Amino acid sequence: MPLPLLALAISAFAIGTTEFVIMGLLPNVAHDLAVSIPSAGLLVTGYALGVAVGAPLLAVLTARLPRKLALQLLMLVFIVGNVLCAVAPSYGLLMIARVVTSFAHGSFFGIGAVVAASLVPAEKRASAIALMFTGLTLANVLGVPFGTFIGQELGWRATFWIVAGLGVLSALGVTALVPNRHDVAPSNLGREVRVLRDPQVWLALTMTVLGFGGVFIVFTYIAPILEQVGGFSPRAVTLVLVLFGVGLTIGNTIGGRLADRALMRSLMGILFALAVVMAIFAKTSHSQIGAIVTIFVWGIAAFATVPPLQTRVVEKAKDAPNLASTLNIGAFNVGNAGGAWLGGAVLTHGHGLDALPWAAAVVALAALAVTWFAARLDTPRAPAKIKADVKAADAC
Repeated sequence: MPLPLLALAISAFAIGTTEFVIMGLLPNVAHDLAVSIPSAGLLVTGYALGVAVGAPLLAVLTARLPRKLALQLLMLVFIVGNVLCAVAPSYGLLMIARVVTSFAHGSFFGIGAVVAASLVPAEKRASAIALMFTGLTLANVLGVPFGTFIGQELGWRATFWIVAGLGVLSALGVTALVPNRHDVAPSNLGREVRVLRDPQVWLALTMTVLGFGGVFIVFTYIAPILEQVGGFSPRAVTLVLVLFGVGLTIGNTIGGRLADRALMRSLMGILFALAVVMAIFAKTSHSQIGAIVTIFVWGIAAFATVPPLQTRVVEKAKDAPNLASTLNIGAFNVGNAGGAWLGGAVLTHGHGLDALPWAAAVVALAALAVTWFAARLDTPRAPAKIKADVKAADAC
């Protein structure tokens, strides 16, 4: 793989760390800023909504810029946002700083995926996108635990200073390693917007919302599931989540390779496997050994969906990929927020925590149905069938 992908992966690691590390620092933030834990939890929601709203906004604003310059400016926004998080004197200003940081998230992954795909031959595009997203998965395995430890030992502000430093390193990497591609012209805004007329683009975005939304039905409540249903201690939950992160990293690589071979068939197989694993977890969540094994496999299946889902959007919007690719990152976050809301609705209506995997399985099957329908639209009708239809129409 080309060396520029390393710079993109480092940037993805920094972005993934700042997105998820706040979950481990919520008690510290809440105590320091004198707010409740639920109020501190809104920093997670605010970030996700910032990605969903800011991604298309910045995609439009950077549409006429060369992609390398756009990536550099987005990393500058990321650095400024994390510095503001580190110095924020109040909860309100911290929320604003988180939203500013989130604006860089969606656009960077969207444009970065297009750049990654342009660096390799067509048959390796999904693997290239997967390699960039490896930085995001490693953020869950390494960045979040380390950032949480630093925040607990030195204060939560120290974590954001370190992440800002990672942003500087990422910006230098993009500047030094990502080439100025003269064969890839800056995007045309009108052409980018017109791509949204294609139903296949909207189907791809729907596949992303459903495919990853099911994951967050369970992931949002994974700690109480493990503690209250599986009987794990809080410290053991942390170790299980690290194992889940390892599964994400493996699944990301597998998903990229499978998508390079047969994108839609692989995606349908992965979504089916995801539904099956969730159904199994509804039972194994009551057993510690069973839960550990199932969560590891679930991590593999969950992130194996990411490279094919992102590749699908780039493929269907190949004439104007920037906005569509960035919208797909927003779609992941809409799925995250929607999955968390649906999981909460299941619990609010009186169902137990062990019912959440069943809900996730149903959503994964819905994603599979949409994917199957989109694949059917891809299949050209046979000439004989078309001729028969014409004769039948003439007969009428």
